[in-house]
Amino acid sequence: MSAAAPPVTVVVAGRDRRAELLATLDRQPAPVIYVDNASTDGSAAAVRGACPAVTVVHLRRDAGAYARTLGVRRAGSEYVALADADSWWPARSLAAAARALDAAPRLAVVAARILGPDGRPDPACAPLAASPLPPVDGAPGLLGFVAGAAVVRRSAFLAAGGFDPVVGSPGEEERLAWDLAEQGWHLAYRDDVVVHRQPRARRHLAAQRRRQVARAAVLTGFMRLPWPAATARLQRAWHGEPPERAGAADAVRELPAALRRRRVLSAEVLAWLVRLGEVDPDDVAEAAPTGAPTGGRTAGGRPPSAPSVRRPAPLAAGAAGRPRR
Repeated sequence: MSAAAPPVTVVVAGRDRRAELLATLDRQPAPVIYVDNASTDGSAAAVRGACPAVTVVHLRRDAGAYARTLGVRRAGSEYVALADADSWWPARSLAAAARALDAAPRLAVVAARILGPDGRPDPACAPLAASPLPPVDGAPGLLGFVAGAAVVRRSAFLAAGGFDPVVGSPGEEERLAWDLAEQGWHLAYRDDVVVHRQPRARRHLAAQRRRQVARAAVLTGFMRLPWPAATARLQRAWHGEPPERAGAADAVRELPAALRRRRVLSAEVLAWLVRLGEVDPDDVAEAAPTGAPTGGRTAGGRPPSAPSVRRPAPLAAGAAGRPRR
């Protein structure tokens, strides 16, 4: 660990990623908190033995993305860099992120440029760099980010709820990004802030990930979008390919937990989502004006305790659909 590290804590959460952790944790240039998601491969013990400077939090149950929130709560710095088991931050990038956060008091998230083992940017970077939202201190403004490639302002992250235990992972970033914007915080992509990743090939998990992403998108929709937009997300996933359809079915089973946290976004934030193409303008037309009280009713007219959500009728095999990211 670097003695001259910037005022940032690195939080890593993982499950059964022992080899990657042992290859990356010593490369982090700042104090590290590792939250172990009930690993069965001895990850927690291995990290304690090989990296004694790392604070290890061993969970008895897999908390998914919520483990990152637990790590951020334990951090002693206001700025926290989120990392995956297979990624690490250069010291100069953490310093650049800290300067950006210092310079913009309403900036909550600095999304980094992700470089793969060949030094090329990850495909996820291009849409962030091309964001059509207003810039933040000269950098592209965002309504989303990659969880393992961001530096967050701890107080804002926690005030917006962090990553919640309902959505899980992957797909945990969307609800948090929306809630930060709802509270007046900004998110920005900084090309000068870099995180390195060396992911292992796990093609056999691609379908599983698509299923998880579809599930997260549906749950997030019912937590924050007006009823027509939330239902459209469910329909799109259900009418998609088998992984998306399975994700929709998973989400339907978990809807009660999502609806207990339902709070519809303001018209202002919904307008940005329309601009990004995330929701159809017709599906948010009935949203309450910014700052307008809803009188105990959610946008779209129905009370939150009695949504009309029914499982869509199945389509014939081969129906087209696009996964949500």
